[in-house]
Amino acid sequence: MNTQDVEISSQELLLRLNDALASEGDGQQRLNQIAEIVSQSMGVDVCSIYLHRDPKTLELCATKGLNPEAVHVTRLRVNEGLVGRVSRLSEPVNSPDAPSEKGFRYMAETGEERYSSFLGVPIQRLGQTLGVLVVQTKDARKFHLSEVNTLAVVATVLAEMRETGIITGEGKALSALHTQPASYKGFVAHEGFAEGKVLLHEPRVVITNPVTDNPKKELKRLNGAIEELRGTVDYLLDSQTQHSISLEQREVLETYRMFANSSGWLTRMEGNIATGLSAEASVEKEQSEARARMEKSTDPYLKDRFHDLDDLFNRLLRILTGQGRHLKDDIPDNPILIARNIGPGELLEYGRNLEGIVLEEGSVGSHATIIARAMAIPLVIHVKGITTEALNDDVIFIDGENQSVHLRPDEFVAASIHNRIEMAETVRATYAKIRQLPARTLDGTNVRLYINAGLMAELPNLERSGAEGVGLFRTELRFLDTNRIPSREELANQYSTVLDSAKGKRVVFRTVDIGSDKMVPYLKREEEPNPAMGWRAIRISLDKPGLLQMQIQALIQGANGRPLNIMFPMVSSLEEFTQAKELCVRQISRLKRLGKVIPEHIEIGAMLETPSLAFAPNYFYQSADFLSIGGNDLKQFFFAADRQNERVRSRYHALHLSYLKFIEYICSRCNENNTKISYCGEDAGRPDIAICLAAMGVTSFSLRSASLGKVKHYLRQVDLKEIKSQINKAYAEGKVTFDEDIKLVLSKCKSSVT
Repeated sequence: MNTQDVEISSQELLLRLNDALASEGDGQQRLNQIAEIVSQSMGVDVCSIYLHRDPKTLELCATKGLNPEAVHVTRLRVNEGLVGRVSRLSEPVNSPDAPSEKGFRYMAETGEERYSSFLGVPIQRLGQTLGVLVVQTKDARKFHLSEVNTLAVVATVLAEMRETGIITGEGKALSALHTQPASYKGFVAHEGFAEGKVLLHEPRVVITNPVTDNPKKELKRLNGAIEELRGTVDYLLDSQTQHSISLEQREVLETYRMFANSSGWLTRMEGNIATGLSAEASVEKEQSEARARMEKSTDPYLKDRFHDLDDLFNRLLRILTGQGRHLKDDIPDNPILIARNIGPGELLEYGRNLEGIVLEEGSVGSHATIIARAMAIPLVIHVKGITTEALNDDVIFIDGENQSVHLRPDEFVAASIHNRIEMAETVRATYAKIRQLPARTLDGTNVRLYINAGLMAELPNLERSGAEGVGLFRTELRFLDTNRIPSREELANQYSTVLDSAKGKRVVFRTVDIGSDKMVPYLKREEEPNPAMGWRAIRISLDKPGLLQMQIQALIQGANGRPLNIMFPMVSSLEEFTQAKELCVRQISRLKRLGKVIPEHIEIGAMLETPSLAFAPNYFYQSADFLSIGGNDLKQFFFAADRQNERVRSRYHALHLSYLKFIEYICSRCNENNTKISYCGEDAGRPDIAICLAAMGVTSFSLRSASLGKVKHYLRQVDLKEIKSQINKAYAEGKVTFDEDIKLVLSKCKSSVT
């Protein structure tokens, strides 16, 4: 059989399938027709269709050649048999002697012992395996590559039919996709409950015409779409628009242009059309295969490139179908955003309209996480598979307590979550009763509680929470949401507004903390083997003193004579702090000589985020007006565990006794030198950890406003001297952590305000 014959038979096969699917009948009848047509057209003894009932289970849903009574009876796991191997690996299995293959599973009810050869291909769509399409013959033979390709094309059409629901039905047939309840486990990056409607960041494209009877027309459509895509990328990279494109965006667009001008992917898509697929289906077939390859890759660079290619496929599909263009007026009520990943600029565009965010990827230290926390939006990351299952306007719940997401939940799950949301709101209301009361422990220690902020929208939380001020204002967020460096006047106006909102309460401004995972688009990005320990934070500011100088000037201008507190991030040595402080002092002196208004009182401090700074000379502690322990970074360096690497993130633990004793050492040095000390980080918002840190000597915390009431409530019920005694005893006994001990302490506290 020559190539032309293969192409003609493939086209005829798809057209026969198309006619059959347009005829009357339910989903099961259509599946039976597909098996019959494929068997006849390919001249094989058996054609069977297995579909996923759930991610781990395949079910025989139609067959021509096997025992028909096995349909909807035979099931197997993805780790069983050759069919399971095809699904698990997302790649074809082609064997002339199936029973001799490793892992072969004999299923007596099907009668397949009579058949030797086996060819199975995955039925997949956008990286999701929906089932397996199998053909078999009695004669022992290996199927020709052209036959493998033909079956793969049929599988593509089946995937689209499964997606649109035309091969599903009543009775034993599988239900349509995107209709059943689905629950997912993830990782909570910002806690909370949320209920709303799905808003897909990248709305899915639905292909209703997978087969064509006019390949020439489809080739013309595909080539036209490719030219439009290339033209868009070329325009964005044109010299007339270069000034508005960041370096990072330009690198992405250069990658897009490389892919868009690649002859390889276009040739493959043209080949798909020659077999009888429409332009849209040919693009999606190539995209699904690329996604499957991406899932197997362990190379981070290759994965990034695959993401670029995946985005290019989506753009091409939107051009071909006209679907998926996001319109702001399409945002549903109470939207919960669903995305594979999202950048800070894109997230800020949605603003505070979002009820929650669910990401398939993401990390606890990403820009999106920082902004979600700043806007007090519940965020769950690492929710695998939700973008392929969710549809716009689906009902969805975020359960931050159980690190889970419920899509289209049944009435019992919905009722349970509703009840817990109401309970959480009741608890928050009770904390408001102690808003104006001090966080004074039973032993008489007054603990100061401040909030973290970075967006103007967070500042009203200062009064609502009863905080004593802003212990950390993240100035870098203003630098992250723009393609250019903000002007001094813009920054000064922002800082002035922050101080106005604080109404005389203390505000600590942290100078720009960029680098590592927080790269600004206008700063040249350099590849580093370990960015967390690389060129970041104060190191960038000292290497580019003009940036720090401009920010100091803006802070002084914004203060307009009011008290000013400046804090430098990621200081690792006395030398770094001295350089930064001297730069700050020079700016104050210069502006004073020029007759500018100088703050009535200035305090200059540092974030202690590296163990090295804890062992700095006494002169450092005497030079710094205050220190803030940055728990998130300090823990990762103390335990040598990357907090953005989910495989090792659990290895660093704030209630590890060695870490608590380290905090005690830092506090003792601060006390010896009369240096004010506070603690900032996620740990500060957990009552169990905050209590233990306070017992070690921390008497000031900066935390999320949503956590302040709860932390204050529990602090007011404990004796820090007694807890410190218990910690010292546990340490002397050789215990590793204080987890169980502090749980026992909290269990004796009242759970709500009376």
